[in-house]
Amino acid sequence: MHANGDGIPAKVLVTKIGLDGHDRGSRVVAAYLRDAGMEVIYTGPWQQIPAVVALTQEEDVDVVGISSLATDHLIVPKLMRALRDAGLAHVRVVVGGIVPDDEVSMLHENGVSKVFHPGSSREEIVAAVQQLAEQARCERPEI
Repeated sequence: MHANGDGIPAKVLVTKIGLDGHDRGSRVVAAYLRDAGMEVIYTGPWQQIPAVVALTQEEDVDVVGISSLATDHLIVPKLMRALRDAGLAHVRVVVGGIVPDDEVSMLHENGVSKVFHPGSSREEIVAAVQQLAEQARCERPEI
């Protein structure tokens, strides 16, 4: 089981924001993470940014995974601002799916930790999300 240094499994929210309803990839990635021992909250498509921020806070997640197949990654900067505004700057965000190479830097500049393209391996995804969850827990503000 993949657990952070405190022995508690990483907690990941896998979701889709915007209008893209293609969720097969996000369901596959959610299963990868679950099978690796992480706690996964899966919302399915068509989530609004305020709902994602609220769920991130309520569930105390370490990593938010956004799936994008139809340019929904272009609204991720709004999600990043909303997370910071809610005091959740420590939460890591990853984006997976169809992201043109010339738009990856825009996502990184807005705080996205990692972008996974089609063909990313299960091992790569699990290892990166685990590492990012550990970083998030180290930076989590004290309550």
